[in-house]
Amino acid sequence: MLRIISGEWRGRKLKAPPGDTTRPTADRTRETLFSMLTSRLGSFEELSVLDLFAGSGALGLEALSRGAASCTFVEQDRPAIDVLKGNIRLLGAEARCEVRPSSALSLGPAIKPFDLILLDPPYGTGAGAVALDKLNRLGWFAPSSWISVETSAREKLDVSGFEIDAERVVGKAKLTLLRPLGDVID
Repeated sequence: MLRIISGEWRGRKLKAPPGDTTRPTADRTRETLFSMLTSRLGSFEELSVLDLFAGSGALGLEALSRGAASCTFVEQDRPAIDVLKGNIRLLGAEARCEVRPSSALSLGPAIKPFDLILLDPPYGTGAGAVALDKLNRLGWFAPSSWISVETSAREKLDVSGFEIDAERVVGKAKLTLLRPLGDVID
């Protein structure tokens, strides 16, 4: 079982998708991530959040619990989508959530950029770097956006167009906080 760490729904339990197709972010790793984000953001109030490779939705739901205005969840695995929707219902968060049953790699141009983007792609696939590159070109990030990517502790995140603000290893996971680089004017 997963649980919400802090905020409005602190201590509430979430379900995880069955099987090993989805690897939920451990409570300790989520706690470290949100501590890192809080020290940079100050508050999650009124933020628009994008949770890519959402799985159970634990990352996006944690942001909502801490005051984010809305969260768009992107997940392609049908059993994970069912669990994600159930977790949203369990918390009564339907009005603040959008679930997109899609691959993070197949999203089109953004309507508007998000304030906080949370990526937890499958370890060792490089999908996080591919998604960052594509979505950056399609307008999903603003210069003021904060981006978190979880990879395995040994995985190197190789992306251009972003500045690494911080990296932290927590058990088997590595958390990387990124900022988009603005357009360079020659």
